[in-house]
Amino acid sequence: MTSPVAELPGVGPKVAEKLARLSIETVGDLLWHQPLRYEDRGTKQALSPQHVGESALFEVRINEVRPLFRGKARLVCQAVGEGPAGPTSLTIWFFGRYGPTPQAGRTYLLFGELQQGPHGLEMAQPELVTPSQIGHIRPVYPATEGVAQPKLRQLMEAALEIAVRELSDPLPAAIREARGWPPLMKALQRIHLPKRRDGVPTRSEPAFQRLITEELSTHILALRQRRAVTREVAAPAIPPQAHLFDALLDHLGFTPTGAQQRVIGEIKTDLAQELPMLRLVQGDVGSGKTLVAAAAALDVIDAGYQVALMAPTALLAEQHARNFAQWFEPLDLSVLLLSGQQSAAQRREGLAQLADGRAQIVIGTHALFQESVDFHRLGLVIVDEQHRFGVHQRLALTDKGASQEGGARRPHQLIMTATPIPRTLAMTQFADLDVSVIDELPPGRTPVTTVVVRADRRGEVIERISQVCAEGRQAYWVCPLIEEGQIEAQAAESTFAMLGEELPHLSIGMVHGRMNAAEKQREMARFKAGDYHLLVATTVIEVGVDVPNASLMIIENAERMGLAQLHQLRGRVGRGATASHCVLLFDEPLSDRARARLGLMRETEDGFRLAEADLEQRGPGEVLGTRQAGIAKLKIADLQEDQGKLEEAGQLADELLERFPESVNPLIARWVGAAGQYGQV
Repeated sequence: MTSPVAELPGVGPKVAEKLARLSIETVGDLLWHQPLRYEDRGTKQALSPQHVGESALFEVRINEVRPLFRGKARLVCQAVGEGPAGPTSLTIWFFGRYGPTPQAGRTYLLFGELQQGPHGLEMAQPELVTPSQIGHIRPVYPATEGVAQPKLRQLMEAALEIAVRELSDPLPAAIREARGWPPLMKALQRIHLPKRRDGVPTRSEPAFQRLITEELSTHILALRQRRAVTREVAAPAIPPQAHLFDALLDHLGFTPTGAQQRVIGEIKTDLAQELPMLRLVQGDVGSGKTLVAAAAALDVIDAGYQVALMAPTALLAEQHARNFAQWFEPLDLSVLLLSGQQSAAQRREGLAQLADGRAQIVIGTHALFQESVDFHRLGLVIVDEQHRFGVHQRLALTDKGASQEGGARRPHQLIMTATPIPRTLAMTQFADLDVSVIDELPPGRTPVTTVVVRADRRGEVIERISQVCAEGRQAYWVCPLIEEGQIEAQAAESTFAMLGEELPHLSIGMVHGRMNAAEKQREMARFKAGDYHLLVATTVIEVGVDVPNASLMIIENAERMGLAQLHQLRGRVGRGATASHCVLLFDEPLSDRARARLGLMRETEDGFRLAEADLEQRGPGEVLGTRQAGIAKLKIADLQEDQGKLEEAGQLADELLERFPESVNPLIARWVGAAGQYGQV
C-alpha cells in the first residue's frame, strides 16, 4: 500500500502531481480519501419543491430546445416531468460543452441538483443518465482541477483491487466482532463501492464507525506512545522550594488565588520526580499564568539549573522579560532577553552568560533554539502559546537540555496557553500532556461589558472613544482584513486616516503585520507609555500585550472572526480597575451563525464555553489559530462531528494496549505514519 500512486494505470507525472494536491501520494493514501457524499442513481424522484437543493434522478420529457448565445454558448430546454400533483414544468440550462444535444419530444433521465428559479423549478448542467447507469450509488470525492470524478473512481477501483491482495487488517478479529464491525477490506469496499441493495452509506453504520473509532484511538495511542518515550529519559529532580517564591510574593504584595496555588502544587509534584514534566497550563486571559510560571522557574533556579522561556513574538518576549526582570532582579537573579533585534555584541555577551551559567533565566523567540545557543545547565523549558510553534522548534529546545549531559537528561517542560483547549482537542491533540486549569481570576480584574453594534452606528462609537480618552483612558480599534487578498497594511492605514479626520484632537498610533518587529515594538511601547490615546491595529495585538490604562476595545467586522480570537482581543482591556467595554461592530447582512456567535460573546466571558462553541462552528485548526505541523490530520474522523466517539476511542486504545499490544505499532503506522511525531512537545 506504500507504492506510489504513479504506478496505477493511467497515472502519469502530471496526474500524480495533481493528486499530490489532495495529499494522495501512495495507493494507501487513495484508499483513505473518503467521499464527500454519495449520488443515488437508483430512485427516480418527483419534480417537487420538497426536493429543491437535492441531487437526484428525475425523468422528464423535453418539449422545447433553444440555443442562447449571450456570453457562453448555452442551451435552455423546457421540459415536463411528473410532480406530486401531476405534470410539472422544469427549465434546464446547459452551459459550454454539454455533450449530446437533447432532442425535443424525447424522454430523458437527468441527474443533478433541483433548484427553485424565479419562474419555477430549474436544473443547471444535469448529467444525461444512460439505462446502464441506473441503480448505481456513486461516491463523490474531494477533487482537484484536472482530476475529474470518473478518473478518481477509476483509480479507487484499481487501488481496491491491489488492497484485496496486499492489505492486512491490524485490528484484531476479537475487537471487531465484539463491536459488530466489518473487516477492513469490507469496510473500504462499502465506502468506495457501495452496493445498491445496501443503500447509501452513512457515517452511523458499522463500516464508517469502525474506521472513525479506529482512527481516533490510534491518534490517542500515538500520543501515549510519545509520552512513554519521554518517560524513558531522566530529568533533574527539583526538590520543592519556598523561600525564593515567598520572597517574590512579599515583594509583589499579593497572595496567589486558590487556583494558582493548586496548579503550582501540581507543578512542584512533577518537578520533584526524575521524569520529565510535560504539563499544559490552561488559563483564561488574565488568570495569572505568568505567576505560576515564575513559581516553577524559581524552584528550578534555586536547585542550580537554568530556565528558558519561549514566546511566539518578539513583542511578547520583551514583555515577559520586563515582567520577570521586575520580579527577579530584586531577588538578585539574572534575567536575559535573547532576540533577533540585538546587535552582534549584545548577542555574543548574552550567549556567553548562558553558556557559563551567569544567566539564570533566558527569554526569547525562535532565536532560543538556534545551534549557536548553548546552556550551562538547562532544567526547565517554559513554552508560551504552545500551538503557535512547530514540533521541530520545541524539540530543538528540549534537545538543548539533553545535549548538556550526554543526552542522559532532558529538561522539564511547562506549556502555557491562554487559548482554552476544548475537551475534544485535549483528548486527541494533547493526550500526552498532564493538564492543569487556572479557573479563577485574581481579584482586581474588572468584567468587560460587551456590546454588539451595527457598522452604520460607527459615529456613536467614535464619539464614545472621544469621551473615554478625554477621561484619561486609552482605546484600541482593531480592523481585520475585510476582503480576501486585501493587503493588511491598507486595511489599517485607511482606518487610521478615517479616525485621524474624525478625531483630530487625539494622538493615534498604528500597528499592523507588515511592520517589522522593531517598528511594532516601538509603537506598542509608545501606546503603553501613554503617548497615544488610540491604537489602530490588525489582529497582531491578539497575544499577550498588557496596557492596564486601555479600557475600550472596538473590533470591526467582528462577524468575520472566530469566538476564540474575539475573546483573546477582548482580553486586552479590563486589565486595570476601570470598568471596560468591548464594542463588536458588524456589517449586514448577518448570517444566523454569525448572529449567534456575537450573541454568545455578549453573554459570557467564559473562555472554555467560547472555545467549545468555536470548535463546533469552525474546526480545530481555527480554534488553535493555526494549521501547522503539530496538529493531527484526520483522514476519516471529524473532530466536530465525531466528538461523541472520543470516549469509546479512549476505551479502545486501553483495550489494545492491554490485550493486543502487538497491534499498536501497525495501527499507528497506518493512520499516523511519520506524523506520529506530532505528539513530541
